[in-house]
Amino acid sequence: MTHVVNAPDILLIIACAAFIVGLKRMARKDSAPRGNIISAAGMVAAVAGVLWQHHTTMALTLALIAAGSVVGVMFALRVRMTAMPELIALFNGLGGLASLCVGFVALLPEAALSPITRALSATSVIVGGVTFTGSIVAYAKLAGKINTSASVFPFQLTISAAVLALALASGAWAVVSDADQQIASVVLVVASLVLGVLAVARIGGGNMPVVVSLLNSLSGVAAAVAGTAIASPALMIAGTLVGASGLMLTRVMCKSMNRSLSKVLFAGFGAVSASGREGDTSRTISPINASDAFLLLEAARSVIVVPGYGMAVAKAQHAVHELSELLQANGTDVRFVIHPVAGRMPGHMNVLLAEAGVNYDLLSEPADVNDSMGLVDVALVIGANDVVNPDARNDPASPLYGMPVVNVDLAKAAIVLKRSMAPGFAGVDNALFTSPNTRMLFGDAKASIVTIVEQFAS
Repeated sequence: MTHVVNAPDILLIIACAAFIVGLKRMARKDSAPRGNIISAAGMVAAVAGVLWQHHTTMALTLALIAAGSVVGVMFALRVRMTAMPELIALFNGLGGLASLCVGFVALLPEAALSPITRALSATSVIVGGVTFTGSIVAYAKLAGKINTSASVFPFQLTISAAVLALALASGAWAVVSDADQQIASVVLVVASLVLGVLAVARIGGGNMPVVVSLLNSLSGVAAAVAGTAIASPALMIAGTLVGASGLMLTRVMCKSMNRSLSKVLFAGFGAVSASGREGDTSRTISPINASDAFLLLEAARSVIVVPGYGMAVAKAQHAVHELSELLQANGTDVRFVIHPVAGRMPGHMNVLLAEAGVNYDLLSEPADVNDSMGLVDVALVIGANDVVNPDARNDPASPLYGMPVVNVDLAKAAIVLKRSMAPGFAGVDNALFTSPNTRMLFGDAKASIVTIVEQFAS
């Protein structure tokens, strides 16, 4: 029997192709905007194809799409770039919630689906529930609404294992038994939601970029499983692409932190500050003002800029871009060194610098510059902390030990822009701040950079 390819099939094929091409384009900065547009067009094609097939629910579906679009536009207009990590975490959570809802409805007796489909639906509920509440906890930590350190209590892993066992048991009951199916489905949902809270609560703020990446991957996995359960090829492909790319990014970031994913998830890193240097009051700092910082930068032939979350908070990226252009006009070789886990989400610093107009060719990774750091005249650290801590190389007692960092302390001079001497998200003191070749420029990073820029202008 010959299958006739109709308009909905063509739209779904277009959607799948657009998702693949869009993701490929997003891998490069110069083509990322086009990739985003292509992926969005693919989603429009996928929705159009589904509506074409199920036109009986057209009015309700269009109303829900309109409501979601209004919320999306409000977020786009109101959320600042500094709050982008929180927004990404929230979007990951909403994706997980959608998959949970699809799986839960498919488990209801009225759906009358096959055991295999119900098993896929139960899996969608578990992964979606963990993604939803885990993302909400990550959002709350990133937004500072709850304690950003790891929340560890006795028997936490045992309790988490028991909740996971309950979720698996209730899911199996909902799949194989027609009796009490609704009760089993509700227990499955509740256990999955609790498991997400327990899983992310024990992860400290210093690991949030990895967590956001992992949750993004899980949202894709949940979508792929839900798509399989409801026989949606577009949802399967989109979810698989998001899940696979998110997992690969998570692996890269774990490698950049010299920690396995299991240590990130289960070690409770960030719950206790254990650095051997913490609380060391015998070492002194060397403060500097903006005018003297200008003199150091003006005389430098080579400068590296290491941005961190503090730059995002101060909204200093545009001022930093202006300073880099003035330095280059002065004959200085300028490079931006981006640590993979700098900021609060994957690529956080890249996004901010791209928004400010910094040339992508000026961006480097730590491995590209660390070997030649001794030749750098000035290292300008703007709001970065843990990713420039030399204790990661030198102090086996530090929780950061073994993590690859930017070797700023080896430069001829370092200028650190910071509001105070407070530790970073890892909760440990930074030996760089008391290094003999480091000068601390306290205050708002944007105001300090603007003052230096004005010195250049005059």
